Amino acid sequence: MDITLQAQELHYLTLSQRQYSHEQESMQNPNHHHQQHQITTSQTLESIDPSASGKWAEKLLKECAKAISEKDSGKIHHFLWMLNELASPYGDCDQKLAYYFLQAFFCKATESGERCYKTLISVAEKSHSFESARKVILKFQEVSPWTTFGHVASNGAILEAMDGEAKLHIIDISSTYCTQWPTLLEALATRNDDTPHLRLTVVVTAGTGGSVMKEIGQRMEKFARLMGVPFEFNVVSGFSRLGELKEEDFGVRDDEAVAVNCIGALRKVSVIERSPFIRMLHHLRPKVVTVVEEEADFTSNLDEFMACSEECLRFYSIFFEMLEESFVPTSNERLMLERESSRSILSVLACEGEGGGECERREKGSQWCERLTGDFSPMSFNDDGVDDVKALLRRYRAGWALLPAQGTDATGLYLTWKDEPVVWASAWKPS
Repeated sequence: MDITLQAQELHYLTLSQRQYSHEQESMQNPNHHHQQHQITTSQTLESIDPSASGKWAEKLLKECAKAISEKDSGKIHHFLWMLNELASPYGDCDQKLAYYFLQAFFCKATESGERCYKTLISVAEKSHSFESARKVILKFQEVSPWTTFGHVASNGAILEAMDGEAKLHIIDISSTYCTQWPTLLEALATRNDDTPHLRLTVVVTAGTGGSVMKEIGQRMEKFARLMGVPFEFNVVSGFSRLGELKEEDFGVRDDEAVAVNCIGALRKVSVIERSPFIRMLHHLRPKVVTVVEEEADFTSNLDEFMACSEECLRFYSIFFEMLEESFVPTSNERLMLERESSRSILSVLACEGEGGGECERREKGSQWCERLTGDFSPMSFNDDGVDDVKALLRRYRAGWALLPAQGTDATGLYLTWKDEPVVWASAWKPS
């Protein structure tokens, strides 16, 4: 199934590139085109040699992005052709980066981003199942702390803020399929005081696996009974964007302490809706809001294609390298994570404005601090929470580390991979 899908995508891309080439050549004077834009493959490969050491994909992709930014049709066609010759979804890290950025660059050059993005989302939804998603998530958590870091940090902050409360209401705005909550249930079950009642409300937007939430809820209820924790599971759905959520959608009760858990959620809110969304969270009067986001900036450079593509390439180069060192080469779970990344790359680089669907315009921790400050004040992680994160990282291969945020206006914790901050975790309380 996976190989067939990739072959179909590449076949479509190759055919579309030929069509694009023909259209561009027919619009120009042949002699002028020959004089101004003819670049031979051998000439380019003298400066960008795939067999040489170094990041050849990064160099070639930057040249292609520059050509697109300058609207140089001859160079655009040439670099797209070169990338298509060298790229592969089954090769090394450079070949994979070239493959997925090629798709985004081609769609940007042909102004077909929205259509291609919708097609990829449709294909992903049709092939989506609880078991396949669960397998990918659990395997990723097994080999890398990329997601579990945020789970452990957030759980620590929630447990500290909710200490002594009899009725808890956690509003989970994330796409973690509730894999975060079994360890929290275990912690609640072993508290010294009476075991509290927990109400878990999970937010599900259209196209993010809502069909599997019933099964997840049943599994959560079964586990809660096993732990002896009084438990209630609710799902909030029926909307296409997180920005549509209203305070009344969550049914907050006066006698319960509220925690809002946002793991990879804020980046899915459209940029123009982020301030109203944060104010809506403030109106819920939570005792704590946990925010976990990947450390990349696809927002401040929204209208600068070259700058945005370079930041996108920087972030996904780190991510793909991490996947390459964490998974075995033949891992299907790794392929699924890379394909999910390809949809995000396409949305950010090739879709106009906010992009199609949930564009996931990431922002760095410092940027989220600016957005959150005003409605919320930062909370520090206690020693127990930090120790839990450190213990988590010791379970994984070398290269991972914990870095406290530095600076007068900084807050939270960073997960680093080979000294590069990749994920930011923070906790907040209403101002």
